[in-house]
Amino acid sequence: MIRHRLGLVVNPIAGMGGRLGLKGTDGKEVLRICREKGAIAEAPKKAVEALLRLVPLKSEIEIVTYSGEMGEIEAKDAGFNPTVIGKITPGDTTSEDTKKAAREIADYGVELLLFAGGDGTARDIYSAIKEKRQPVLGIPAGVKIHSGVFAINPRRAGELALLYLQGKTKDVKEAEVMDIDEEAFRKGRVSAALYGYLFIPHERTFVQSKKAGQAASDTMDLEGISYYILDHMEKHKDALYILGPGTTTRAIKEKLGEGYTLLGVDVAKGKRLVAFDADEEKLLEILSDAKEAFIVVTIIGGQGYIFGRGNQQISPKVIRKVCLDNLIVISTRNKVSALGHNPLLVDTGDEELDRALCGYIRVVTGYLEQRIMKVSA
Repeated sequence: MIRHRLGLVVNPIAGMGGRLGLKGTDGKEVLRICREKGAIAEAPKKAVEALLRLVPLKSEIEIVTYSGEMGEIEAKDAGFNPTVIGKITPGDTTSEDTKKAAREIADYGVELLLFAGGDGTARDIYSAIKEKRQPVLGIPAGVKIHSGVFAINPRRAGELALLYLQGKTKDVKEAEVMDIDEEAFRKGRVSAALYGYLFIPHERTFVQSKKAGQAASDTMDLEGISYYILDHMEKHKDALYILGPGTTTRAIKEKLGEGYTLLGVDVAKGKRLVAFDADEEKLLEILSDAKEAFIVVTIIGGQGYIFGRGNQQISPKVIRKVCLDNLIVISTRNKVSALGHNPLLVDTGDEELDRALCGYIRVVTGYLEQRIMKVSA
């Protein structure tokens, strides 16, 4: 007997630019590049991963969605028989398709609208249903995910949706819809804006916080962290250092030379930058001849992610090539303190690797200061 009606919208191109270092998939030209380079669509498989958590209620759930890759295929792959209320042109979906689907699915009458994508998709959903009090929940599948409307990872999205439909969590709160200018982002400038709020089911350990910026008072920490890494490089002169994006790693890059990228992944060797804004393919190529390598990443402020948000170029293949023992996490004390008792998070898209990354890790917070922090998926 059908007791619950769940909406589903999938942005099938979301996340394709991540491992290519393109900082997003907005715009026809970027999408063309993604397809030419054989980029893999992340959203469909992540939508299926979320839906599989709803299987315990399979006989009681009617999934309402759009045709093909915007939800129908993913629902069927997860074992459901969806109700399809709209059609699209395969391989040519647009933001207007997302808006139209969200509006019609909400009007159809669903308890919860699940959507798979990134911040751009969240903006489209907000634009379509902002006048309604429709509960939604984002399945994180984009490159940039600053908004607070997303679950921590696809698995948690499905688990929270299940709890909500079962009535085991009734708490609903407003969450921010944020997005940045991708063109400015690709040029190393962060131009973020708040677009509005959507209602989401809320369980603290299931949903992410909005991204927070660097504090002005972090200067001393950044100096200490950068000199710690430089001394580490001195001890491992022949090693490669993959330096993730962000203002914390920028303090290191600035001391290694000009031409570094604030929002890209750069590579150093012998205290000198040897590769800039590298994508997954470039990183794997460089690592193929490396005898030793380290990955240096920072914590996403306010959220706690060390992998899976804005640094998808450092893919599961890259992480395994380097090995987990050679992972260095850096953060200012303010970022660490802002997380409270929340753990660090990983969402690489590889469940086996995520489990291997879980546990405890040292976080460098100054020249002679480190903290032990829990990592969760």
